[in-house]
Amino acid sequence: MVGRDDYIGRVVFDLNEVPTRLPPDSPLAPQWYRLEDRRGAKVRGDIMLAVWIGTQADEGFPEAWHSNAASVRGEGIFSVRSKVYVSPKLWYLRVNVIEAQDVIPSDRARLPEVLVKAQVGSQVIRTKVCPTQTTNPVWNEDLVFVVAEPFEEHLLVTIEDRVHPSKEEVLGKISLPLETFEKRLDHRPVHSRWFNLEKFGFGVLEVDRRKELKFSSRIHLRVCLEGGYHVLDESTMYISDQRPTARQLWKEPIGILEVGILGAQGLLPTKMKDGRGFTDPYCVAKYGQKWVRTRTILDALNPKWNEQYTWEVYDPCTVMTLGVFDNCHLGGGEKPGNGGARDSRIGKVRIRLSMLEAHRMYTHSYPLLVLQPNGVKKMGELLLAFRFTTLSLANMIYVYGHPLLPKMHYLHPLTVNQVDNLRYQAMNIVATRLARAEPPLRKEVVEYMLDVDSHMWSMRRSKANFFRIMSLLSGAISMGRWFGDVCNWRNPTTSVLVHVLFLILIWYPELILPTIFLYMFLIGLWNYRYRPRHPPHVDTKLSWAEAVHPDELDEEFDTFPTSRPHDIVRMRYDRLRSVAGRIQTVVGDVAIQGERVQSLLVWRDPRATGLFIMFCLCAAVVLYATPFRVVALVTGLYYLRHPRFRSKLPSVPSNFFKRLSARADGLL
Repeated sequence: MVGRDDYIGRVVFDLNEVPTRLPPDSPLAPQWYRLEDRRGAKVRGDIMLAVWIGTQADEGFPEAWHSNAASVRGEGIFSVRSKVYVSPKLWYLRVNVIEAQDVIPSDRARLPEVLVKAQVGSQVIRTKVCPTQTTNPVWNEDLVFVVAEPFEEHLLVTIEDRVHPSKEEVLGKISLPLETFEKRLDHRPVHSRWFNLEKFGFGVLEVDRRKELKFSSRIHLRVCLEGGYHVLDESTMYISDQRPTARQLWKEPIGILEVGILGAQGLLPTKMKDGRGFTDPYCVAKYGQKWVRTRTILDALNPKWNEQYTWEVYDPCTVMTLGVFDNCHLGGGEKPGNGGARDSRIGKVRIRLSMLEAHRMYTHSYPLLVLQPNGVKKMGELLLAFRFTTLSLANMIYVYGHPLLPKMHYLHPLTVNQVDNLRYQAMNIVATRLARAEPPLRKEVVEYMLDVDSHMWSMRRSKANFFRIMSLLSGAISMGRWFGDVCNWRNPTTSVLVHVLFLILIWYPELILPTIFLYMFLIGLWNYRYRPRHPPHVDTKLSWAEAVHPDELDEEFDTFPTSRPHDIVRMRYDRLRSVAGRIQTVVGDVAIQGERVQSLLVWRDPRATGLFIMFCLCAAVVLYATPFRVVALVTGLYYLRHPRFRSKLPSVPSNFFKRLSARADGLL
């Protein structure tokens, strides 16, 4: 007996002599090998092994250990290996609350103010209070929930009486399993059913009293599981799947996406141990319902994964998301927190499939950028190789003319608020289910990949979106300035050519549309030389992340509700009020211009309306008697006239329009 594991023997293999196995070859048969001591001499005892060198397609790959992961112990072993996950199948549960009968309040001297509360898991939705106080209320309201297979929750329907503005009294309830509801694939209505409600207060311990109860209220419901919708669980800007829930409605795939996650370069340390910084990186890729997680490379700032995965593509206008994270669940070096260690974000990359050339192999490195409270930071680079292979060009062209989402989104659309709330609930369900896998895909990873906080207020994002709009309008603004220069004869040659082109188009109006489309064709052909050679990556300048103020970043990383001191919150609130005040002024100006147009015919200003309708009468007579070419010619030459025939004062139509009244006088 010894105090530690005694040494018995070993088997040594020369890697150059190990056979190679490529599926679908059958597994190698195990053999007996004689044990040796440390000096290479044979000892008593044999061991049976099967040794081969395989590829990622080998069935043993998911259980394989990376050579530097031998030091991992305990539960950390499971979080080192690569894994493929599938998102749960999500359904919309539509509950149409029609009516109820014989709803008797506890105080029979008054008529109840009744509402219905429906709950599935943590999702709670209430109907409006029935507008008429009656014992037979009618609502006819739709309540929509997100549920996932396998169905674990029940639908709990409760009828409540609002006895006080802040207090409801339960009058009856019923719990219904989700498996019993009909699954519909289109907009055809399902059958409604009456359900008897359990009187609140009669529980399992009061069986005798429940038997004595001869009377019960009942509720009329139409409940179904919607299979014709696509349940949104990610931001619509980066959607990766648009198929409906029901598999019967899926189309054939139009292509295959092959992605090779090669490795990363120049990663920054995210943890400290023994005075030395290190990182245990792994990569997560998400497209459609399929998630993949590479193995974790321990203590590596330049990890090499060299793993390849394949996805079926049903729509090219979709986005693939890849994120790199630091594994903090291997023992030692974990970051403390209220919920234990959390895997740190290293960066994220998005690839839009519509920007890829078919059948071309892309090998590119993407910068991993993370926005932190102290500013944007480059954490390294992700090396990828990917190829989008189309199966049929005809199907690809057909998809571009097909609706983006399943037809139920257009035949029976959900409201904007419903879509936002249901998307948030779907994200929570997906994060919860994937966190229960083994090894778990942790909640912070799923939330980062799905952009769960993309709807939160950010001054930086608001500025970025504003300047995106300005860049879109810059083309129209430049055209307006160019046309102004033509009208002012800044360049006489250009003005003369524009006059000649204008006269040709007036004389041959059938050339107007062909000229426009030919011009756009030539512009597109010219821009083909400057097409992007690589898919774009995160642009810090476009994101307005380079010159962002530190306080705006601190506000963006603040929790909801806020956890900052009152004076900081007051300052940010005042800043938000000033920004909203400017937006309010712009919206008011737009409303004034629209109301001026509206006031032309509503006799708000009787003189202005009288003048305008007399002008309309004269214009109708003149335009009836004058050929359209003459009218267009005179109008065009008037606007293109030489500055010598122009006045610096505003024109008569402009003066007339600015004098029209708006409804701003009626505002407080």
